[in-house]
Amino acid sequence: MRKLLFESLIRPVLTERPPLARDSAVEELARALNGSARKRLGRSLAIRAVDAGSCNGCELEMHALNNAFYDVERFGIRFVASPRHADILLVTGPVTKNMREALKRTYDATPNPKWVVALGDCAGNGGCFAGSYAVVGGVSEVLPVDLHIPGCPPPPIEILKGLLALLEDSRTAVSRG
Repeated sequence: MRKLLFESLIRPVLTERPPLARDSAVEELARALNGSARKRLGRSLAIRAVDAGSCNGCELEMHALNNAFYDVERFGIRFVASPRHADILLVTGPVTKNMREALKRTYDATPNPKWVVALGDCAGNGGCFAGSYAVVGGVSEVLPVDLHIPGCPPPPIEILKGLLALLEDSRTAVSRG
């Protein structure tokens, strides 16, 4: 134990370097996203995350939006526990046969206006799981998708950019049943 203690005093700290984006760029992007949400919805943006069968890589990046660096809740963007309170369904992973019905029910439980975002390559086309006996395919095989954010996994800044593009797109249908 003593040896480990002394070694920890000599070795440098093993932490990740912060993302390359400037703090001001992230803050500006999140403020724009909050402003667009308030303009389009009249309130802040509520997101319901749905894991349809992923490897959890996209979830790690998605949950990084709540860490101390990004802290998107300060801009009115929040993750909710129920689809009944959500504006956006953020779906990760390929849709497995076991999750197909649950995903449809979650979509039906989400009130209008609502959007569906496929996060990551697997949600777009099945990714490396495509063709598996247990996979239906991408999210678009089950639900109408409004936005696909590519990447394996996409970094948090790209997720924010995608959400902003979704809210600012004037052609986006906000009342789909």
